[in-house]
Amino acid sequence: MIPYMFRLFICLLVFVGITILLDSCMQFRMSKTEIDTHFNKVHQHAQQVEYKVGKRTIHYAKTGNEDAPLVVFVHGSPGSLGDFIQFLSDTSLQKHAVLISVDRPGFGQSNFGWAEPSLHEQAKLIKELIEKNKRNQPVILVGHSLGGPVIARISMDYPELVDGLVFVAASVDPDLEPARWWRAPFVTPFFRWIFPRSMRASNDEIYPLKPELEEMMDMWKNIRSKTIVIQGTKDSLVPAANAEFIKRQITATEPIMRYEEGMDHFVPWSHPHLIKNAVLDMLKQVSK
Repeated sequence: MIPYMFRLFICLLVFVGITILLDSCMQFRMSKTEIDTHFNKVHQHAQQVEYKVGKRTIHYAKTGNEDAPLVVFVHGSPGSLGDFIQFLSDTSLQKHAVLISVDRPGFGQSNFGWAEPSLHEQAKLIKELIEKNKRNQPVILVGHSLGGPVIARISMDYPELVDGLVFVAASVDPDLEPARWWRAPFVTPFFRWIFPRSMRASNDEIYPLKPELEEMMDMWKNIRSKTIVIQGTKDSLVPAANAEFIKRQITATEPIMRYEEGMDHFVPWSHPHLIKNAVLDMLKQVSK
């Protein structure tokens, strides 16, 4: 009969092995080599840049026309700059803009697994990126899912930096945030240890999202940027009513609303043309 301690040891090894396997399979990111390979395959070059703010390291990829407006893509949760890499390698966009896709804190190559739950702090980190790349040209921010409240917060805190916003299935209305009780156990030390790092980072920023959005309620009036809102009617993750929330809250300008019948939440992959067209339209607006 197999001794109890030996069986316990084997079970522990299996458990650790499964944990490691899940972590490796659920990273939702591209390595730096994979990013380079993507652009090499399409015979293009993109810079990969890192910068530090305090203990944080932020990584992004950059390509396009240095003399044109700046477009920054901000991914959801979980995710990485790879969510928008097809837009960075789009030659028609490259002609008309400097294109940047950023790994938000805790994702991709930006301190993977170590999230930043504060939208205000995320805004400060991406502000550094904008200031490093802005050369007196207009700035457009594109945010998908949780990237939506991030770009909103940037425009609230630094309205002088942002000229255009493109919200894509953005989770911004605190009243529409789902119940958080089931996420609570996953912020405890034990579950944080066994959770894949991408999912840990995602939970760490989604768990406090509702109060973060509530804090922003009186700040929407600060947004002066031209705005386009893209929303699917069949989004099961972010209710379509979030789009109407944006329309109500932004009063300094008149948001352009673009609903797509039957579209789900995964717009960058299922309907990339909607984002591309919105960016091209916004480039025309901010260049007037």
